[in-house]
Amino acid sequence: MRVFVTGATGFVGSAVVEELIDAGHQVLGLARSDATAASLAAAGAEVQRGSLEELDSLRTGVLAADSVIHTAFNHDFTKFAENCETERRALDAIGAALVGTQKPLIVTSGVALLTRGRVSTETDVRAPDPAFPRAPEEAARALAERGLRTATVRLAPSVHGDGDHGFIPRLIAIAREKGVSAYVGEGLNRWPAVHRFDAAVVYRLALEKCITGARYHAVAEEGVPFRQIAELIGQRLNVPVVSKRPDEVAGHFGWFGMFAAMDVPSSSQWTRDTLDWQPGGPDLLTDIGQPGYYAGS
Repeated sequence: MRVFVTGATGFVGSAVVEELIDAGHQVLGLARSDATAASLAAAGAEVQRGSLEELDSLRTGVLAADSVIHTAFNHDFTKFAENCETERRALDAIGAALVGTQKPLIVTSGVALLTRGRVSTETDVRAPDPAFPRAPEEAARALAERGLRTATVRLAPSVHGDGDHGFIPRLIAIAREKGVSAYVGEGLNRWPAVHRFDAAVVYRLALEKCITGARYHAVAEEGVPFRQIAELIGQRLNVPVVSKRPDEVAGHFGWFGMFAAMDVPSSSQWTRDTLDWQPGGPDLLTDIGQPGYYAGS
């Protein structure tokens, strides 16, 4: 099928594009610049110029495709609320263009805020949180109630691989800046993880199956103890590894402190069984031990 992909040149989106093309699908990727358009063309995709802010470009992409995968989001946390509103409007526009069709829509969410301290599953639903207004999953659920074929892929907090610019690079940057690699308390809090290409397979399989209302977990490792991550970063940077008390977290990690302390193990058993998904990429600790994560140190 012909798939319209938002965020098509992003860290996850570009892996999704590659996976779709390798599986024989055609891709129409959203691109806001000449550089991203050239990157998409080089990958073998067609180009739809536009962005999440340009709603007409989204409608055009939907009308020109057989299905939609939404991976785009601006991760500038200094404008988080504004970026959440931009995504909400974008999904409204995509949904409006899908009304009256049977074209499937896959949106992107996460497992990090589902539960705390216990293993979350695909049946768990996040409670509304005014402090975290991003709600693509809720938008997908509302569209499903209107008769649209929507499903959600929930990503692990740490999606890793070449080109990573998420949680692990931020931890490395903090360790480099502070001269120590830190964890909170005993460091037993757990981070689920998945390699970007394994996550891309979940998107493709979810699209091809598209069970309306389904929530899939792109989680290869249920929970990696944070202390093990901090110890590996300390070893690679040759800096001490230290524990931080809860009252020291904000001073050391800054805005990243809430993520450093989160204990959010997550299961993907239903996803594996339903999609026959078997992640095969390197695990988190193997991957982040590679020199590319520490370039410039």
